[in-house]
Amino acid sequence: MITEPYHIPALLYESIDGLNIRPDGVYVDVTFGGGGHSREILKRLGKNGKLLAFDQDDDAYQNNIPDPRFTFVKSNFRFLKNFLRYHHIDEVDGILADLGVSSHHFDDPDRGFSFRLPGDLDMRMNRLARRSAADILNEYPVEKLSDIFFFYGELKSARKIATTVSAYRQSKKIDSVSDFLEIMKPFTSREKENKTLAQAFQALRIEVNDELKALEEMLEQGLEMLKPGGRFSVISYHSLEDRLVKNFFKTGNFGGNIVQDFYGNIETPFELINRKVIVPTEEEQVDNPRSRSAKLRIAEKKYHATR
Repeated sequence: MITEPYHIPALLYESIDGLNIRPDGVYVDVTFGGGGHSREILKRLGKNGKLLAFDQDDDAYQNNIPDPRFTFVKSNFRFLKNFLRYHHIDEVDGILADLGVSSHHFDDPDRGFSFRLPGDLDMRMNRLARRSAADILNEYPVEKLSDIFFFYGELKSARKIATTVSAYRQSKKIDSVSDFLEIMKPFTSREKENKTLAQAFQALRIEVNDELKALEEMLEQGLEMLKPGGRFSVISYHSLEDRLVKNFFKTGNFGGNIVQDFYGNIETPFELINRKVIVPTEEEQVDNPRSRSAKLRIAEKKYHATR
């Protein structure tokens, strides 16, 4: 068992309150991590309640909860439906997702998620995955690298960064965080250094773990597996994630394309529980600075939803 805090969950009570937990219900925590959200869900379940928790990282299993109501699933949440069926579960009462990267990952130099710590440039959530961040920088063509930095990092200098990566790897293989920081030097100013590096590292991480596509697959499967009246509670940490969640909850699709019925009502499988996004209080942001960018959206599956 890990003794240091693995991860301090953001918006803990707000996100669990949003699930409107039934004591005998079946719930899923698709981002187990340090188990903070799962433990709070278990506190609210009765003896006949069930909780399944997903995490693809071996480190998370060290936080496994010895409770007969709890099942740990070592898998990416994009396989939500398959594993629920494997465990003979046809529908669930609620799904919680705390997206992004845990404090444990950021603070482990061996994982390569943080530009503040020296180490290998890895960034794989699942360490059995084939391609690391270093592999991407060494192998991808300039055009594809440019797209990654532009679309996933929202960096205006994406093309120049990609070209610099290509030139750098001609003389030296890119292996470490330090190598990538050297590449990024011309594109960072003292005023915006941390922001620019965070965007670049985010872009690589999203590509390594196929995060946005995995999120879309989980949301679609989650809608299918939710009971009518069941709830989604999703915490996101950057605009790309939040936009997908917001659009899906509001319109039932990821593009945010509004479909209206004959009477002009928006056709969506969800009822929004919070029309205004929920963010951490000032007190929580002081206690847990990494919660500052957290945004919580909660939606309930309509009883007449057809998907």
